[in-house]
Amino acid sequence: SIGAVSIPVDDPNLVWVGTGENNNRQSSSWGDGIYKSTDGGRSWANMGLRDSKQVSRIVIDPVDRDIVYVAALGDLWKGGGDRGIYKTADGGLTWTKVLDAGPDAGGTELVMDPTNNKVLYAALYQRRRSAWGMNGGGPNSGIWKTTDAGRSWTRLSKGLPEGALGRIGLAIWRKNSSVVYARVEHPKQGGVYRSDDAGASWTKQGSTNMRP
Repeated sequence: SIGAVSIPVDDPNLVWVGTGENNNRQSSSWGDGIYKSTDGGRSWANMGLRDSKQVSRIVIDPVDRDIVYVAALGDLWKGGGDRGIYKTADGGLTWTKVLDAGPDAGGTELVMDPTNNKVLYAALYQRRRSAWGMNGGGPNSGIWKTTDAGRSWTRLSKGLPEGALGRIGLAIWRKNSSVVYARVEHPKQGGVYRSDDAGASWTKQGSTNMRP
């Protein structure tokens, strides 16, 4: 199964695919890492992260296509493995984990500022399914931001719900990249949040989409 596909706007022959279904059901399928095609999908090579199980997002740097970021959600049924936010600077030959929030927290969302390729926002999601139930949240779920292409990250929390969070979705307004939206899962304060200052603070807009 496939969790993510990414193609740079200026090279339709370059295709990155992340395997594994990015969902939490008992029947969710897993994969064996990241694949890359340089000939428009006619042939493929596995580029690693084979123990990521589920890949949710792939972001290609628009300035240097050898730089790729991956949000790996990780195994639904156990901790560890290739889980978190990864970066390659050599087209997938080697990978570095640039953001790690613990053995049960994986990358569920990743977006890049359309005006600055050094700025990315990532959402990590703490979860674990077992035969008798689903733990879909925890203190290691949250939103992080980097302004130096992944070398360092800051957790964003001002105005967001306190306590354990669940799954989070992110989007940046292309007309004004200081405006960022987040769909946040929380037992009491879940909903859509907006930041007008590039993530420094957030304001709740409504309770739509309690389970993003």
